[in-house]
Amino acid sequence: MHRPHPRPLALASALSLILAAPAFAQEAASATTLDTVIVTGTRASDRTVLESTAPVDVLTAEDIRKAGVVNGELGSALQALLPSFNFPRQSNSGGADHIRAAQLRGLSPDQVLVLVNGKRRHVSALVNTDSKIGKGTTPVDFNSIPVSAISRIEVLRDGAGAQYGSDAIAGVINVILDNDPDSGAVEASFGAHHTDLKPIDRTITDGQTSYLSAKAGTRLGGDGGFIKAGLELKNREATNRAGFDLIPPWEQTDNNLALQGKRNYAMGDGHSKDINAWFNGELPFGQDGQGRLYAFGTYNSRDTEGDNYFRYPDDSSNWPEVYPNGYRPVSLGDNQDLQLVAGARGQWGEWDYDASVDYGRNDFTYRLKNSLNASLGPDSPTRFRTGSYAFAQTVGNFDLSRVFNTDGASHTLGTGVELRREEYRTHAGDPASYAAGPYTDRPTGSQAGGGLSPQDEADLSRNVLGAYVSLSSQFGEKFSTDIAGRYEHYQDFGSQWTGKLAARYEFVPAFALRAAISNNFRAPSLSQIGYEATSTGYDAAGRLTQGRLLSVNNPIAQALGARPLDPEKSRNYSFGFTSRVGEHFDLSLDFFQIDIDDRVALSEDITGDALTTFVEDNFGVSGVQSASFFVNAADTRTRGAELVANWRQALAGGQLLLTGTYSYAKTELKDIVATPAELLALDPDYVLFGVEESNTLTDATPRTRGQFAANWSNDRWALQSRLSRYGSATRVFDFGDGYIPRQTYGAEWQLDLEVEYHVTPQWSVALGGQNVLDNYSDKSNEDIYYFGNLPYDVLSPIGSNGAYWYGRVRYTF
Repeated sequence: MHRPHPRPLALASALSLILAAPAFAQEAASATTLDTVIVTGTRASDRTVLESTAPVDVLTAEDIRKAGVVNGELGSALQALLPSFNFPRQSNSGGADHIRAAQLRGLSPDQVLVLVNGKRRHVSALVNTDSKIGKGTTPVDFNSIPVSAISRIEVLRDGAGAQYGSDAIAGVINVILDNDPDSGAVEASFGAHHTDLKPIDRTITDGQTSYLSAKAGTRLGGDGGFIKAGLELKNREATNRAGFDLIPPWEQTDNNLALQGKRNYAMGDGHSKDINAWFNGELPFGQDGQGRLYAFGTYNSRDTEGDNYFRYPDDSSNWPEVYPNGYRPVSLGDNQDLQLVAGARGQWGEWDYDASVDYGRNDFTYRLKNSLNASLGPDSPTRFRTGSYAFAQTVGNFDLSRVFNTDGASHTLGTGVELRREEYRTHAGDPASYAAGPYTDRPTGSQAGGGLSPQDEADLSRNVLGAYVSLSSQFGEKFSTDIAGRYEHYQDFGSQWTGKLAARYEFVPAFALRAAISNNFRAPSLSQIGYEATSTGYDAAGRLTQGRLLSVNNPIAQALGARPLDPEKSRNYSFGFTSRVGEHFDLSLDFFQIDIDDRVALSEDITGDALTTFVEDNFGVSGVQSASFFVNAADTRTRGAELVANWRQALAGGQLLLTGTYSYAKTELKDIVATPAELLALDPDYVLFGVEESNTLTDATPRTRGQFAANWSNDRWALQSRLSRYGSATRVFDFGDGYIPRQTYGAEWQLDLEVEYHVTPQWSVALGGQNVLDNYSDKSNEDIYYFGNLPYDVLSPIGSNGAYWYGRVRYTF
C-alpha cells in the first residue's frame, strides 16, 4: 500500500547520516540544551536536563522553527520533535476537524497539563464527540499558541499532579515565551502538498499554505525591563484524498447511481485561516529594582472548515428541489482564544515570591453550510448556526520559595496556594437547526450536526482551591531528590491529595540512575459533566440516525444507567538512567508504568427500537434512535520505555549532531464498567462500553515511534534530515449483529529534509520537504473504506496528505 521500497529506504538512511534534521531535543538536542537550566519539574534553580530526577525534554526556538512546521502549527512541530507526542489529522470527525487533539505517551489529550511561562493554560470549549483520537475530550488547542512567540519548550514526561495540580497524569508541557528585547525577526513561508494519489491514480497539488510572522522588542525602564510582541498570519487551503464513490447498497437508485465513480466525498484538511498575536513583558520596581511586574498574553482567531458525509439525491435527508445532485455539508468553525496573565515577583526577606492572576478563555461558534433540515421541506435554510460554546478559567496563584543550606546539602523549599474558577456555557443554535418540521418522514435538524436546542444548553461553574509544598534537595554532587505534596478541593468532587517522590544518584560522572513515584488525578471537565447535543448523521455502518449525547444529569441518561462521574486517579512509576561521555555522547533510557482508575470516556452508541420506544413512552421524546453519555469506563495500565541518544562531532568545518530516539507505550484494560441493569432490561444485547471505545483507549494509537536525525551546520549552511518510523495502529468497528470488522494499519516510514542558506548574517532562505518519499498508510479494507469514498484512515500519524514541500525566507535584526 504505497510503502517505500527497500532501495529508497536505504537511500533515506544514508541521507539521514549525511544531511540533517532538527534534533528533537528528547532529553537533549544539543550541548546547549543539555546545559540549559530547567524550570519545569523541580524547585531547584540550577538543575540541567541530564541532572533532572525525571525525564525532561528541551526544545529550542531553532528546533521548532526548523521542524518543517506546516503553516505555523505548533502541534505539528511537537509531533515532529517528540516521539512520545501524537497529533493526528482527523477528517469527517466533527469538532476534531477544527480543534486537533494531542496525546502524550498514548494517553488521552486531557491527561497532559499545558503551561505557558509556568502558568496553567485553559482547554478548548468544544467537545470532540465524533473523533477517534481524543473522543469525548476538550483538549488544549496547541495551534492557538504562536510558534514565533516561543523561546523554548520544556516537556516533563512524568506525572506531576503534586507539583502542578490536576490533569498532569501523562506529563507537563511548559511553553516559555521569547523574552529577548534586543532581537526581532520577520519570516515568510509558502508550501503545498504534491502527491501521487493511488486510489484515483492522479497526481495532485493542493493544501497550499502561506505563513507570515513578525516580532520585535525593546527595553523598558532599565534593569532588565522589556516588552516583546509579535503577529502571525496563516492561511491553509483544503486537501482532498477521497476515492471514487461506489454508492452504498441502500442508496442505489437510478438518480444516486448516476453519481457512481465520482468523488462525492472529501477527506483531508479543511480550509483554515488564522490571526495570532502575542506579547511578553517585564518592568522592574522597588528601590533596588529587583522586583518585577510581568505580563504576557496570546490571542488566536481562526476560521476553519470541516468535511462531512455526502447526502445522495434520493436520500430522505435531501430535497431534490434544493440539491438535485445531492450535497455534502461543510462545517464552519469560528474559534476565538485568549490568555492574559499579570503578576509580580521579587524578594521578601529570604523568600522569593510570585503572585499572579491568569485568565484564559475559548469561544467556539459552530456553523454549517451546504446543509438542510429535511423535515422543514424544500424551503429549509441551507446555512445554520448550530451552537456556541464558551469555557473560561481564572487562576490566582501565590508562591513562595527559598534556598537554605545544611551541612553538605542545599535545599529549595517551595509552597503556595492556588484559587481557580472554571465556567462552561453552551448556547442554542438557530431554531431551524434543531426544529422538527411538518415532514415527519424526514430527519429533523440540520444535516451533519443538529443544532443545540434550548434543552441542550449548559451553564456550569466550579471553584477549586489548591495548596502545595515541595522540597528539592542536592546532597553533595551525586544525590538529589524532589518531594512534593498537594491538597486540592473541588466544589463538586471534594478533596484530593497527591504526592510525588523522585530521586537521582550519580554513581560516576558518566552514569546516573533516577526514579520517581507519584499519584495524580484529573477531575472530569465541566463539559464532560454538562455537555448535551442532538445530532443527525451516519452511524458506523453508514445508516442515517438521529441521536442524543446526554449529560449524566439528564433524566433520560439516568434511566439508562448513567451515574455521577468520579475523578480519574493514577499511580505513576518510572525508573531510568542517564549517561554523558565527554562533550560527544549522551544517552537516557526511562521505563514507566501508569495505572489509571475510572477513566472517563463516552459510552457506546445505544441504538435500536427498544431505545426509541423506551424514550418516547417514558419521556415523551420521539425519534431518538441513538443515545450516549459519559461514563467512568475502565481502569487501564500503560507501560512503556523512552530512549534518547545524541552524538556531537566537529566535521568539515561545521558541527554535526546525530540524534536517535525510540518510544514505546502499550495501554491495556484492567477492568471495564459493567453494563447497567437498566440497559440490560431494555435489551440484553446492549453494551455500555464495548469494542469500539475500548479500541480508542488501547490500540488506536501507535505504540511505537522511532526517529533518527542528523544536523550539520556552519556559518552559512544548515543541512538537516529526519527519518521517522510510526508503529502500527488498529481500527475496530461494531456494526451490530456480531459484525465487528477490524484492520491493523502497518508501520510507516517518513523522511523529512531541509537545507538553509544564510545569504548574510541577517537574511536566510530555506527549502525543505516533509514526507518527501510521498508515503501513505495502508489503504482501508472493504469493510472500512466506506464504499471507496474514504480510502485512508485517520489513525496513522503519517496522515493522508502525502508529500509536503515548502520554502522559507527569514530576516533577523
